[in-house]
Amino acid sequence: MTAADHPTIDLDSQAWWSAVQDRELMVNTCRSCGQASLYSRPFCPHCWSEEVNLAPASGRARLYTWSVVHQNAAPFDARTPYVLAMVDLEEGPRVMSVVENCRVEDLRADLPLAVAFRTGDDGFIVPVFHPVTA
Repeated sequence: MTAADHPTIDLDSQAWWSAVQDRELMVNTCRSCGQASLYSRPFCPHCWSEEVNLAPASGRARLYTWSVVHQNAAPFDARTPYVLAMVDLEEGPRVMSVVENCRVEDLRADLPLAVAFRTGDDGFIVPVFHPVTA
């Protein structure tokens, strides 16, 4: 992963990305309504309360939908094909990520997943998901 691959990290997302660099997945939790959300922001998108804080996520998820990417613009082309997915975290938020270590023919809706962390060549860490094996 190169600097061009990195997300834009702003004041709202800095603590979330810092936790990811420590290999911990976090979700925003609202102390007013109890809902969890992502992306990290200073208010709850459900009730608009500013009483939110980051809390550790379980790392468990289910596959909602996916697409197999065979061609993409540089610098991502070197990693094709890859599985781009929408994943439902156990805590509720739906996130876009990548599913790794799974044959395409084994993908199915509601497939149990667990978070894993991929380290790029430059040391930057991103969350990805792997199937849960029995």
